[in-house]
Parts: sequence; C-alpha cells; structure tokens
Amino acid sequence: MKRFSRPIQILLLVSLGVGCAQTRIVVQPDPQYAPIDLTAVAYKPEPNGSIFQAGRSIRLFEDNKAFRIGDVLSVTLLESTNASKSAATNTDKDDEIDLSASAIFGSSGPTINGNSVLSSSLLGEREFSGSGDSEQSNSLSGEIAVTVVDVLPNGNLSVRGEKIIGLNQGSEFIRISGLVRPQDVSSDNIVVSSKVANSRIFYGGGGVVAESNTRGWLSRFFDSPMFPF
Repeated sequence: MKRFSRPIQILLLVSLGVGCAQTRIVVQPDPQYAPIDLTAVAYKPEPNGSIFQAGRSIRLFEDNKAFRIGDVLSVTLLESTNASKSAATNTDKDDEIDLSASAIFGSSGPTINGNSVLSSSLLGEREFSGSGDSEQSNSLSGEIAVTVVDVLPNGNLSVRGEKIIGLNQGSEFIRISGLVRPQDVSSDNIVVSSKVANSRIFYGGGGVVAESNTRGWLSRFFDSPMFPF
C-alpha cells in the first residue's frame, strides 16, 4: 500500500491545484478598450502669437466637460430590448402510380394467385410540419467611466472604457465604445448610453458561476445544426 500512497497523494494535490485554478478565473483586460497612452501624445503648441493655445484652454464660463483626448466621461447604461419571432411550415404531398399488365400475344402474362406478375403499383406519401417561436428580452443598467481616445474633425468624441469587478470565485466585466456628441453630455459630464452612436456594449463574466451556467459541449452538439436527426 505504501507504493501507491505517494502517487495518490500527488494526484490529490494536482486535483486540488486544478480546482483552485478554476476558482481563480479572472477576466483579463482587453487592450482594445484600454485608455490611450498620453505619454505617446506629444503636445505641440501652435505658434499663433497669442497667449491662448488651441486644445489647452481653461473653461471659465462653461461646464467642465470632456472635450480633449484623455479626458474622462461617465456613461449611464440604460439599455432595454425586446424581440419576438414565430414561424410555422406545413407541407403534404401524395403520389400514386398504377401500372396495369400489358397484353402479350393476347395474354396478360404469367399470374400468381390470379394476379398478373407484370402489373405493379406505387404509393408515396410525404408530410412535414415545423414550427418555431423565439422571444428575447434584455436589460442593462449601471454606470461606467470611459476615456476620450480621439476627437473627430466635427467635434464628436470617440470614447471607450472597461470595468472589471472581481466577485467571489469569479469576475464580471462591462466594455463599451462609441461616438459621443459634446451636446449630449450633461453639465455633470454624464451621457446616456442611448446617445452613444455606433455603440458596442459587452457584458459577461468568468468563474465558477459562469461555468455552472454553461451547457456542456456534447449537449450543445445535439442542439446544433450539425446533428443529423
């Protein structure tokens, strides 16, 4: 028994290590939603012969809102969608062919139990019935801070941001990017997500809870179009 005790201990330690690794799954930051590196944006003053320099102004009589690359802007998430779809298909087709025996030399040919061997009949029937219903409802609310990564020639702001929240044995993330009009930004430097053009909003997570809520690959195969039956 002592010969097998050490391999069993090693196997148990490996299993515990794998279990701990699964409970420490963390969502990794996505570089596509990272704030812009301001050290790479070198400011070059414009030689306009004035104390005022474009892009470096201090707004004395306006609200302090994001308008430059690197500024922070808050986005209030108020998303709600509802969709439904239904379809039904029914087909039915019957075929029937009856070939009587042709007369050969004035006779109907050989018979078996009084039935001509040369006569035949074919009957085919096909029927298909299919229906499907789909309903989906989504809702997302919250708030996330984003940074301005670019200012378009028309003044619109290109923003992006990411929030990762670590929870017990898992983590969740929110990622958003899009275009914001300066006019849609409130005096508190907040914009509603419905005002973000070309928005890309992703919400997800990882960890034990996310894995428990995911179907296995074999179960997904039986529901996929690749399953022949």
